[in-house]
Amino acid sequence: MRRLMLALLAIGLAIGAGFSGEGKKWRIALSNDYAGNSWRQIMISDWNRAAAAAIKEGLVSEAPVFTTNESSASEQAAQLQSLILEGYDAIVLDAASPTALNSVVQEALEAGVVVVSFDNAITLPAAWRLITQFEYMGYLQVEYLARHYPRGGNLLEVRGIPGTYVDSAVHRGIVEPLAKYPQFKIVAEVYGHWTNTIAQKEVAGILPSLPELAGIVNQGGDGYGIVKAYEAAGRQVPPLFMGNRYDELLLWKEMYERTGFDTISIAIAPGSATLAFWVAVEILAGTEVPKEIQLLPYVIDTHAKLEKALETTPRGGVASIVYPHDWVKKLIANIKAGLPPPPDPE
Repeated sequence: MRRLMLALLAIGLAIGAGFSGEGKKWRIALSNDYAGNSWRQIMISDWNRAAAAAIKEGLVSEAPVFTTNESSASEQAAQLQSLILEGYDAIVLDAASPTALNSVVQEALEAGVVVVSFDNAITLPAAWRLITQFEYMGYLQVEYLARHYPRGGNLLEVRGIPGTYVDSAVHRGIVEPLAKYPQFKIVAEVYGHWTNTIAQKEVAGILPSLPELAGIVNQGGDGYGIVKAYEAAGRQVPPLFMGNRYDELLLWKEMYERTGFDTISIAIAPGSATLAFWVAVEILAGTEVPKEIQLLPYVIDTHAKLEKALETTPRGGVASIVYPHDWVKKLIANIKAGLPPPPDPE
């Protein structure tokens, strides 16, 4: 797996020539399609921290956030066209669709605007893209179940938002490795929309018809709601996974202390926006940057990491990593040298 990740990290090196502007303070915008959950709110907060550091360094004059009213590709496309006309030097993009914005992003690139896509990344290879290995989130869950519950059994899958790249990728990461473990079988699925309230409602609705489960595979942001559905029904909670939100992490700790329940927690860090921000800065500075950078999700897999995450994550928030400029420079250098990424910043 490590060798595979290193190979993926080195995909598509491309020179960012033509964007260098020595002595210029750049204008970088974040185009965000949605801000309705705690992950996106922490993402925006992390972005603002990185932007403030860049402004203090004298690299950037402004780095505002623009969020659409709905997760609408057409509205975000119009927003991107406005940002092009307003003369932004770079746009960092969390896209409503991996494909629907490709044409307007191509327009931005042709106008000399740097575009760095992350999280729900677009598919246009001409843009710079930070690709989180969402499949890895599913893979880790299956391997955990196979290691801790080798006898296997029935599984419930709680998915994200239908039709999104992230949901499809995590689902693939669950289904494909299950081929190695025929003792496990997904017997039902519901869509929790990465939201506790929806996940609780959907799981509660299907619970009466479920057979005994060996585990629940899910996508994060829904672990708390799943547990509460089981508790409300007076049923024992099967093995399941958390998604780095504060309420999920605290629940994991409480359940471990009360019953010995143990798990792992996996999610993309909201601070990946800060990595995308500094990548845009480096491209504008003329640094040779990979067109595609592969990222692993943020995994909390020990009780020491759990305690630290609870200490540093605000109530109602999501465990995150804010990537500093120097770390991103080191990441780029390591990729070009064929080396693994540096350890996560403290």
